[in-house]
Amino acid sequence: MNKKNKPVELELDYYGLYLLNYLKESHPDKAGDHAFIEERAARAAAVYEQRFREGCPAAGAQELAMRSLLEGLHFSKYDTLRHVLENEFEGKIPDEEISPLALKLLPLLESVFSIYELTDDFAQSPGYDLLHTELTGAVALYLEAYGI
Repeated sequence: MNKKNKPVELELDYYGLYLLNYLKESHPDKAGDHAFIEERAARAAAVYEQRFREGCPAAGAQELAMRSLLEGLHFSKYDTLRHVLENEFEGKIPDEEISPLALKLLPLLESVFSIYELTDDFAQSPGYDLLHTELTGAVALYLEAYGI
């Protein structure tokens, strides 16, 4: 394989590997953004180092670093959509089709998501139930028109 066709290999530290794994699970659309992963990992490492040097215990510094690493990523559009597909369309969508369908539908349903201010704690807000209902309707219309 020549250099041109060789896949890019990242050398990630603990924070980078943790974030990459988290993104693969909950934000697969962001898992390929190497610059984002490297920037977040570097920021988390800097937070840890700064807080530790300021006298914060290692566990406390680690907690702050992880908070920095995952800031803005606790709410997942993908997880929410996958949850809708699993629970509202149980028996209609084969289990092995749920994740691929969620990835396919994400960009198509962006207009539904855009109505809401999706903060880290949005899943605990009253608006979450409304989003869930709107996504269920939009998915039902999609499936009626296009199938799986």
